[in-house]
Amino acid sequence: MIRTTWGLSTLAALAVAGSPVSADEIINLYNYADYMSQEQMDRFEAETGIRIVVDVIDSNETLLARLQAGGTNYDAAVATDYMVQVLAREGLIQPAGVSELENFGNLSPAFLSPYYDPENQYAVPFQTGTTSIMVDTAVIADPPYSLSLLFDPPEEAKGRINVHRDMHDVINAGLRYLGYDRCNANPEELREVNDLLLASKDNWRSINADGSRELLVSGDVVVSQIWSGLGMRAREDLPSLQYIYTDEGYTGWVDSLVMLDGAPNAENVRVFMNWLLEPENAAELTNWARFGAGVQGVEAFLDADLQEAVEANIPASAPPPDFVPTCPDDVIALYDRIWTNLLR
Repeated sequence: MIRTTWGLSTLAALAVAGSPVSADEIINLYNYADYMSQEQMDRFEAETGIRIVVDVIDSNETLLARLQAGGTNYDAAVATDYMVQVLAREGLIQPAGVSELENFGNLSPAFLSPYYDPENQYAVPFQTGTTSIMVDTAVIADPPYSLSLLFDPPEEAKGRINVHRDMHDVINAGLRYLGYDRCNANPEELREVNDLLLASKDNWRSINADGSRELLVSGDVVVSQIWSGLGMRAREDLPSLQYIYTDEGYTGWVDSLVMLDGAPNAENVRVFMNWLLEPENAAELTNWARFGAGVQGVEAFLDADLQEAVEANIPASAPPPDFVPTCPDDVIALYDRIWTNLLR
């Protein structure tokens, strides 16, 4: 997932991009932009004396590449569930003793022993959400709750569709539409996915993740893949937008705060993790970015519109979210070929 536009001028004033700040009371953090307000970071500093300095990443894969390059001297990062598994496997993050934090009891039961951190040692939920489709109902009055919006769209949507610039989001959507399993190594089924994506590309206007909100609000596209919280923010700007949980399935995800291997300010990261497990702090994060929290007791602090928003509350009629674990290397290699072919 992914999520950019926030605070680049502010960040530049704090640190040169790619150059961590050295100090005792600081956390050098890799995070997505527009994912935590400057006001909340300032409040964290006022309460703890620890300043957060952010270097913006645009994808999990960018984070992985930076950490694999070594020598970053950063303390922490925000990573999606499957990437937490990858980072732990490669020794790029270290156990933070999450289960021993004072506020660990505030963790929502759904996040106890998740597949990507079964012993609750590495990851504290930062934000949670889904990836599905948003439609402008002023153009498509009665949209199907289906991935056909991407792959067999109504006439009024052709040429006005955006999909994420994310290999997993797009290929998994194709696999769901065709009724095939994710993390798929079947060559015949993947050939069908490849053909589906290439044929559908003629109806797409763009392949863009970060700009999905702006594309929808401007009317440049009327159908787009989008992250749930970003979808809610788009709908606040354009009320005719509708977030759709597609019948064939959609992706659920959890972005977590993790401690990097060799973090110079490890104890500061633990303080931040524990602080994020306070319901009021978790709710403030949710109110800002409009994604979900992994903490119990946030309801009393949430904005009223979040209590009813479809983007934040999966309807009983929708299928459950599909959390896709890390795929084997041979599957990723096959996906890379499909993705490279699509982007030509």
